[in-house]
Amino acid sequence: MASEGKQVSVLAAQLDDARVVGNANPVVTDLTHDSRRVAPGSMYVAISGSHVDGHDFVESAVAGGAVALCVDHEMNSDVTQLVVPDTRVALGELASFVHDHPSRSIDVIGVTGTNGKTTVTHFVESIAQAGGLVTGLIGTIHTRYAGRAVESAMTTPEASDFQRLLADMRDEGVQVVAAEVSSHALEFGRVASTRFAVAAFTNLSQDHLDFHGDMGTYRAAKERLFSDYELKSAVVNIDDPAGRDLAGTLRGELITVGTVGDVSVSGLTPMPGGSRFTISTPWGRSELAAPVLGEFNVSNLAMSAACCLAVGMNFDDVVAGMSRVAGVPGRFEIVSGSDPIVVIVDYAHTPEGVARAVDTARSLTDGRVIGLIGAGGDRDRAKRPAMGAAIATADLAVITSDNPRSEDPDAIVASVVSGLGEGTNHVMEVDRRRAIDIAVDAAESGDVVLVLGRGHEPYQQIAGEKIPFDDRIVAAESLQRLRKSTDPGPGPGSIDT
Repeated sequence: MASEGKQVSVLAAQLDDARVVGNANPVVTDLTHDSRRVAPGSMYVAISGSHVDGHDFVESAVAGGAVALCVDHEMNSDVTQLVVPDTRVALGELASFVHDHPSRSIDVIGVTGTNGKTTVTHFVESIAQAGGLVTGLIGTIHTRYAGRAVESAMTTPEASDFQRLLADMRDEGVQVVAAEVSSHALEFGRVASTRFAVAAFTNLSQDHLDFHGDMGTYRAAKERLFSDYELKSAVVNIDDPAGRDLAGTLRGELITVGTVGDVSVSGLTPMPGGSRFTISTPWGRSELAAPVLGEFNVSNLAMSAACCLAVGMNFDDVVAGMSRVAGVPGRFEIVSGSDPIVVIVDYAHTPEGVARAVDTARSLTDGRVIGLIGAGGDRDRAKRPAMGAAIATADLAVITSDNPRSEDPDAIVASVVSGLGEGTNHVMEVDRRRAIDIAVDAAESGDVVLVLGRGHEPYQQIAGEKIPFDDRIVAAESLQRLRKSTDPGPGPGSIDT
């Protein structure tokens, strides 16, 4: 049931070093950090960001109907003010309290790690639904529950939005929520005051160093999910070195996943459209076939199974769900149908992710692997040569634009190419559509074409504009064009029916 609201005086009592300026009696029914989303009954929380200071929008929030403000210094306003040392720190705690602590009423599974968060959360959702549970999903591609799906603006929403989402899900009868928890989210407290039924760690490799600065800081941000939050169980991939170290520090209910983990996979055998393997767990052991390709995706599926078992799902139900798990948009997604050239679109955008994608493609074919990759602008520049080194393991590397944003696309491409190594068979083409055409045109029957880096994304970000561009659609169109150009058509004297 939705919260009836809390008086400002009651909110102030939840925080250390908070003071009320003005009338302490207004009732707050919602919180927001976005002045454009203020509604009657809202408390506007002014957050100071790296580019924008929310305190500059206090007047707009008041005009929108805010009954109270949360600020880090007293403002010239007649509206009640809750003054705190750090509004970002206060945001999550206040939002959880106003919405009656929704994470205490549902099982929230938080998944962090460099690669695999989206796949694991989608697999958890699919397995849990197959087992008859009502589910919610929060992540990179979209948020969905109760028959609704909304495109996500960021991997993990800001704390006010996150708690409101959990409250809405609770009120809709959701039992299990699978949520991606990014390092940015942990750094900025976006999941503050959330109780996690399960915290899961997939892996750690180079990414986001433009923000975190170094791998140690990046790793520490990820590990906060396990040290700074109330959680019942931890699920950790111990085949990853950082995961193995993390597991050694944890106390309480720990489920390890890996070659010698509590949950392990053995006898992995590729098959058309999927993989056959045996999963062994403390709850049971079973051989099964699942519609997932590649060792890394089977590992993601094992992680998902461990999360579902940790929240109390029956082992047989979990195995049944694994065997018919739904695919994830833009995650090793085959877009070529039955064509003899296999074209796969994947979100791999880290050196490790690219290398895994190429290795997996090799396991699917006796032909060549043609890999296309770029690197995002205004992001971690240090990983660009490493991206080149990773794609250099393909038989042909096509280097192109990703989302150049405000940077020069040619300069980004040159940086990726610098890591290829002497003698690498490669093509440079900054225009991504033409680059996809080149990759597909170069392929022959039995080859695999990997279009990497953007996955599900429906647009490219170029010089401040969002231009419609979906790799899956463009790659399929390129393949269709190739087929038309090589189709000899009806022969002499034949009838085209």
